[in-house]
Amino acid sequence: MTIIELFQKLLRFKSLTPNDDGAFDFIEEYLGDTWTCIKVDMEGVKNRFYYKKFNENSQHLCFAGHIDVVPVGEGWTIDPFAADVVDGVITARGAQDMKSGDAAFLYACKHAQNFDGTLSILMTSDEEGEGTYGTIKMLEHLKEIDMIPNYAVVAEPTCEEVFGDAIKVGRRGSINGYLTIQGKQGHAAYPEKGINPVHQIAPILEKIAGFDLDNGDEYFAPSKLVITDIRAGMQVTNVTPNKLDLMFNVRNSTNTKKEDVEAYIEKIFGHLNYSLRTTQGSYPFVTNKESKVVRAMETSIKEVLGVTTKHSTAGGTSDARYFGAFGIEAIEFGVINDTIHSIGERTTVKEVEGLCAVFEDLIKKF
Repeated sequence: MTIIELFQKLLRFKSLTPNDDGAFDFIEEYLGDTWTCIKVDMEGVKNRFYYKKFNENSQHLCFAGHIDVVPVGEGWTIDPFAADVVDGVITARGAQDMKSGDAAFLYACKHAQNFDGTLSILMTSDEEGEGTYGTIKMLEHLKEIDMIPNYAVVAEPTCEEVFGDAIKVGRRGSINGYLTIQGKQGHAAYPEKGINPVHQIAPILEKIAGFDLDNGDEYFAPSKLVITDIRAGMQVTNVTPNKLDLMFNVRNSTNTKKEDVEAYIEKIFGHLNYSLRTTQGSYPFVTNKESKVVRAMETSIKEVLGVTTKHSTAGGTSDARYFGAFGIEAIEFGVINDTIHSIGERTTVKEVEGLCAVFEDLIKKF
């Protein structure tokens, strides 16, 4: 089975979150009995950890990904699970996000002849969903049994313009804020008898809208407070609102914590009758540019693709954040990211073959 045949096979599984559609049974069979499989399944989510110990060296490199894909959506002109090759392009749900990466590391790991330590593969069926019972649960189990990897490569699509031009060495976190300003409802003709929260927020809105909570650094852009929703009133013109609800999001770097956001809101809104609730679904991490896995990936990309790659922390969240939380030096590298989750998601045969070649080189020389 060639790398492209493997890629097509994975694409044809209708593995909508959290259903793997039998993909993990196929993968276990594909890797063969020289690989050990650990299963952690809960709440309808399947997690798999395949590993092979080549020698007693403590070095442990893990490739990671997810088999699940987002819903297809309407507007496709072809079968989104047919995965046919047309003029060197494969159009299918999950082509970029992220069965291209899955196929590349599965093929590279299966055919690895030697490695100085342990090679492993961690996969989940719930990355596109809540992720509550996904990768994090497998990592918790691996910690319990003392099998946490030293290094991880998450094969999410990372490249921007040219295949090989970017690896992710970290990710921003995500903080959500739910703010309520309490007023006093009244008649619009007698504003002095009420407390209008819209009027209260108007002069201070500029102090929070798009405000940078830090200055950023060599890895991250500033942590910006982005207002996502404001609403008040009853959609009538003669009644002033009783309260105002505002929602915001901060994609935070390692320079800003949830407590910093709360402190800034208190500074700005402390003179008002307000309440604030914050949640954090993901935490920022960064892998040092001198890490072995960063340098090794840079070298493999250069030697195989002839491209000098850059470091990035842009974009949303991924399961790489869980590896970072466990002290694992993690990076991400995959195909060009320009059609993920869209109608007509696609990637090229050349990119998938190239990604596999980069992973093979990485394993051989790590």
